[in-house]
Amino acid sequence: MEFHHIPVLLEQTIDSLNIKPDGVYVDCTAGGGGHSGEILSRLGENGRLICIDRDPQAIETLKSRFDGDGRVTIIHDNFFFIVSILSKLGVISADGILADLGVSSHQLEDADRGFSFHKDAPLDMRMSIEGLSAADAVNTLPENELRRIISVYGEEKFAASIAKAIVRERQAQPVETTLRLVDIIRSAMPAAASRDTHPARRTFQALRIYVNGELDGLEKACEDMFSCLGAEGRLSIITFHSIEDRTVKKVFSALAQGCTCPKDFPVCVCGKKPKAKVFKAVYPSDEEISQNPRSRSAKLRTAQKL
Repeated sequence: MEFHHIPVLLEQTIDSLNIKPDGVYVDCTAGGGGHSGEILSRLGENGRLICIDRDPQAIETLKSRFDGDGRVTIIHDNFFFIVSILSKLGVISADGILADLGVSSHQLEDADRGFSFHKDAPLDMRMSIEGLSAADAVNTLPENELRRIISVYGEEKFAASIAKAIVRERQAQPVETTLRLVDIIRSAMPAAASRDTHPARRTFQALRIYVNGELDGLEKACEDMFSCLGAEGRLSIITFHSIEDRTVKKVFSALAQGCTCPKDFPVCVCGKKPKAKVFKAVYPSDEEISQNPRSRSAKLRTAQKL
């Protein structure tokens, strides 16, 4: 199955990066190359684009799409290691860095990847196709740990009953497919809870975040991406749920903060100055949401290095 992704907030994101034709840009989650392609179309012959992705299927698509373009460097890695990635490439600083923290359309639509709660498939959810799978997690983790994951990463108020149901059902038979897990989740929730949203949405989100370590070190990754910018360089991050958005907002707010002296001090003695200018968050239009419902929870935040 060809890797593809409908880029969210495409025009707004490209505009936020304020692209210079001869600049150096990094797409930390390049996926099928949607945002990357737009960045590249605005670069001149001396510009440079570095595409990073942890998904091997995305890497193959990127190689096929940008093969032969000397301006493009494709890296199979996790953007959490951006400092070492750019160091190995001899890149001193970037003019713009983008990270789209969402799941790609390909990952959701390819049943074999196990991300979707609408299609029956092996319970996988691994972006890198390596390591612990969602099936491993639901079949081996203690009930209290499952409850914590579903509650914290999914913000699911029925986490306790869902975790209890998973443990009860796995004792009879291992939970190995997406739709079996959906049935277990549905059985653990009151019918009214499914009225406005799919009952498995929050639990699947939680398991995906846990399996892929999406929040483990995200704060440091945001700080590292910002540190890799040159003067006036911009970092743009697209989030899709409140947990990761709070992390990005926290980092950006700290970077934009200046003096921290008590208000009653007549003069500043801390010497702290803002490191960034933070722009107002951007949301998808009603038109984009109607064309791509997956964009409905997207939020774009941008910080410019001072």
